[in-house]
Amino acid sequence: MREQIPSTDSPLDSLPLAALVLDTGRDRIAWANEAAIRLLALPDPVTIRFSSLLGAALPKLVVFADEVAHRGQAWSRDIALSDCHGRPLQLELRARPLAGRPDQLLLTLLDLTELELRAEATEAAQTFRSGLMEWKRAQTFFAELERQNQLILNAAGEGIYGVNAEGKTTFLNRAAQEMLGWTAADLLGRDIHSVIHHHHLNGDFYPAHDCPIYRSFRFEQIHRIENEVFWRKDGRPIRVEYVSTPIYDHKVLAGAVVIFRDITERYEAERRLHEALEQVDALRDRLEQENAYLQEAITSERAHHDIIGGSGATRQVLTRIALVAPTDAPVMITGEAGTGKALVATAIHKDSPRHRRPLITFKCSAHAPDAIEAELFGQMRSHQLGTQRDRPGKLELAHGGTLFLDDLAEMPPELQGRLLHALQTAQVTRLGDLRARPLDIRIITALTRPPEVEIDAGRLRDDLALFLNVFPIQCRPLRDRPDDIPALADHLLRLACKRMNRPCPVIPTRAMTRLLAYDWPGNVRELGNVIERAVILSTGHSKLVLDMGDEALARPTVGRAVLTDAEVQAIARANLLNAMREAGGKVSGAGGAAGLLGVPATTLYSRLAKLGLHEAEWAGPANPRS
Repeated sequence: MREQIPSTDSPLDSLPLAALVLDTGRDRIAWANEAAIRLLALPDPVTIRFSSLLGAALPKLVVFADEVAHRGQAWSRDIALSDCHGRPLQLELRARPLAGRPDQLLLTLLDLTELELRAEATEAAQTFRSGLMEWKRAQTFFAELERQNQLILNAAGEGIYGVNAEGKTTFLNRAAQEMLGWTAADLLGRDIHSVIHHHHLNGDFYPAHDCPIYRSFRFEQIHRIENEVFWRKDGRPIRVEYVSTPIYDHKVLAGAVVIFRDITERYEAERRLHEALEQVDALRDRLEQENAYLQEAITSERAHHDIIGGSGATRQVLTRIALVAPTDAPVMITGEAGTGKALVATAIHKDSPRHRRPLITFKCSAHAPDAIEAELFGQMRSHQLGTQRDRPGKLELAHGGTLFLDDLAEMPPELQGRLLHALQTAQVTRLGDLRARPLDIRIITALTRPPEVEIDAGRLRDDLALFLNVFPIQCRPLRDRPDDIPALADHLLRLACKRMNRPCPVIPTRAMTRLLAYDWPGNVRELGNVIERAVILSTGHSKLVLDMGDEALARPTVGRAVLTDAEVQAIARANLLNAMREAGGKVSGAGGAAGLLGVPATTLYSRLAKLGLHEAEWAGPANPRS
């Protein structure tokens, strides 16, 4: 038997729950009881399109209807309905199809807002009916909560007190009472600013309107103060740091809470430390002045740190030092061992704007290849590396000053790449560290052979050489500047005699002739050794007794018939270099070195290769390599 749509006088009209019949095929409300008409404000249910009450929720109703058709019933609180006046409603929809009429659904509408109000009323009624016992339980709970809060406040090591919007004290913990000497009975209800915060340390009056604590609850600001004073009950000031924070009661500003700490001892420790640091600074300045004086005295006493000589080659070096010293340009010094490359680097640093900062010297050939990286870049403390402390490298130590890298070609090529990166980026990173440190240095390098030779031999990276060889300075060997030998010999003689506390003998003409005749493969260093040996042998003599040793140092003199093989090789090498210089580096053809020597060009090429001579050795400053 088919279920009929309820008539207008159906008993369902008396139901308090809103109910209606929805004709889904016609999108019409086929029937609605009085509760539904009131809830939806329906003027005439039959003429109202139900979709007009849904708006954007229409797709959800379609899904809901499919669920009803599939399951036979369903409910949802996700479908937003509005009444005919457009007022949104919060409803729970329950539906089932009418028997024999699958296109018509019986909907019941539960007003969730009204349901919530009824729940609140029920809860209030239950609370009211619970009577005096529930109120006592609540009172006990809050009393216990307050007691626990007081225990927490009193256990805190910092002083804590609160003030209301009028500046009156509302609570004070135990630490605050101990630090201030005031009891809670002394301060509760009183203007605490006038009691503990009334004057500055210098005696100036501290008005309340300037106090950061009062600004906290007047302007709703949090203030952190690191150095002020509170006044104890006995009149003594204590230095404090504090935080003042506004507090609210139901979003209404009620006052402020202050958390403070006594920093008197810390302040005194910092003051003593500051005084100690001032004393250290004063001592450091004094030591620097004394050091400067001593350095000046050492410089005047040990003038061998200056460059001695008056030859053209020496004057050219001095001129180039004067040109490059005021700049920060990288300098590359080339020359044989003992030609004074370190003296040139020192002279450049002393005449540069960085002369007040150190000149750090690092001789690459004096360290094992695997130790150069740690020495140059520094390293962090590490059990794996076996280091017990952090250690800066030579690059860091030269920050602000000058770094002199001697024997650069002895550095492993992979470290040369890292050095180039550090110089280009002006940053250095220690071994085992991730933090890059700033680097401000002037770089001076030294090579015993020309950079072109070292690059061809694979001992020097060409990109590093290009970066460092901005301003080249060549130190000529002593055999190429014999004019400097008399001045150097006299200077080294005076230094040796002063060091040994002996009278200075005279260098006889014969001895000077022998000195001038020698090639000096060890350069100035070897000359110094010969002079020092002569000073030892000249004890009790007014003239210098020169002993050239068993090395057959002197060039062939008149009357000597036999030359050693080393002497022959030295003479042949010097003769080849003189011929190449005379010919301007030209080997064959008119005016070539082969013609000057009277040998075929192929023979000359063979001799140059056998003796290991390169163009840079005969080109000189006046004939740079193209």
